[in-house]
Amino acid sequence: MAPLVPARLRLGKVVGMPQSHIARLGRAQLRIAEAGADAALITSPANVRYLTGLASSNAAVLVPADGIAVLGTDARYAETAERNCPDVELVVAHEVGPKLARLAAERGCRTLAFEAQEMTVERHADLSALDGRPQLVPLGRVVEQLRMVKDETEIALLARACAITGEAFISVLPSIAPGRRERELAVLLERAMIERGAEAVAFPTIVASGPNGAIPHHSPGERAFAPGDLITVDCGARYGGYHADMTRTVALGEPAAWQREIYELVATAQLAGIAAAIAGADVEDVDATARDIIEAAGHGGHFQQALGHGVGLEVHEAPIIACGRTGILAKRSAITIEPGIHLPGRGGAGIEDTLVVQAGPGPAEILTSVTKELVVL
Repeated sequence: MAPLVPARLRLGKVVGMPQSHIARLGRAQLRIAEAGADAALITSPANVRYLTGLASSNAAVLVPADGIAVLGTDARYAETAERNCPDVELVVAHEVGPKLARLAAERGCRTLAFEAQEMTVERHADLSALDGRPQLVPLGRVVEQLRMVKDETEIALLARACAITGEAFISVLPSIAPGRRERELAVLLERAMIERGAEAVAFPTIVASGPNGAIPHHSPGERAFAPGDLITVDCGARYGGYHADMTRTVALGEPAAWQREIYELVATAQLAGIAAAIAGADVEDVDATARDIIEAAGHGGHFQQALGHGVGLEVHEAPIIACGRTGILAKRSAITIEPGIHLPGRGGAGIEDTLVVQAGPGPAEILTSVTKELVVL
C-alpha cells in the first residue's frame, strides 16, 4: 500500500517528540509488517501513550507498516497532542476509531490490524459496518510485548515513582500506633505520596492489620490497630504515567514467634525469587523458586497468588510470574516479586519490591529501597 500520509508530511523532521517515542513507533512498525498488515489501529490508552506520549481518555493511533503514524483524539486533547507529538499527523474527531479506519481506507490500506484484547464487540461492529473499510485482522498483544522491555526514560520514571513511594511510607511510620485505623493510615500515605510529587496513587492503598492480613487485597476499613498486630501495607505512587508497587509488613509491638516465623519465611522466599529473576529465566521457574520454599515449610496453601507481574504504564502488565504461565524474562523488564503468607483468622505477611531485570549473573536493580527487615514499632 502507499504510505498513509502525504509526502509533504514525511519530509523533514519536527523537533519536539522525544526520540524514545519515535523509536517505539519504529519497533511497532516492524512488528506490524511482520504480521502481514498494512497498518494497525491502536486503541488501548496505555499503548497509545507508550507510542505517542499522549495521555487521553479518547485517543487512538493509526500505525502504518511504512510511513508516519496518525494520532486521533478529540478537541479536549488537541492542543496537547499538537504540542507534544509533532512527529505524527494529528486528526481531531470525537469518534477516533472509525475516523482513522476511514482514513486508512482512503490512503490505500487493505489490511488493518486491531487490538482484539481491548476492542469491544460493539466498537468492532461499528468498524465492520464502514463502507470500503480495510479487512480487519487481530494484531495480538504486539505493543504490550514491546512494553515489557523498558527504555532509559521509562526506568527513570519508574525509579522516581518508587522513590516517592518509599519516602512517603517512611514518613507515615510514626503514625502507626494503637487506635489508628486502617483507612486513616491509607489516607495519610496517599496524601504523603501526592505531597512528594506523585501525580496520583498507582492503585488504592491496601492496609491490612491483624486478622485482616489474611486477605491479600484487603480494603482498608475502620479496624483500629492493636498491640501485637502485623500490619501489611501495599502501596505505590504514579509518576509520569509509571506505577510503583511496594509491600512492607511491620509489627506493632514485639511480634509473636509465629509472626516472626512467617515473616522470615516470606523474606527468604522473596530474596530467592529476586535472585532467580534474571534475563532468560522462565516465569514459571522464577515463581517456583520462591513458592517451593514456602511450600516446603508447610504454607503452600497460604500463598495462592502469583509471585509477581510486570509494571509500567499499568500497575499490572506482562509478564505475569506465576505457576501455569508461560514466558521468558527479558533484560530491562520491570517486574515485582511479592510472596506472602496469609493465615485465615490470624493474619499474614507480605513483602514486595519493584525491580528491573538484568542479564545476570548479577542481581536485579531493585527500585524500592525501603528496608525489608521486620520493623517493630
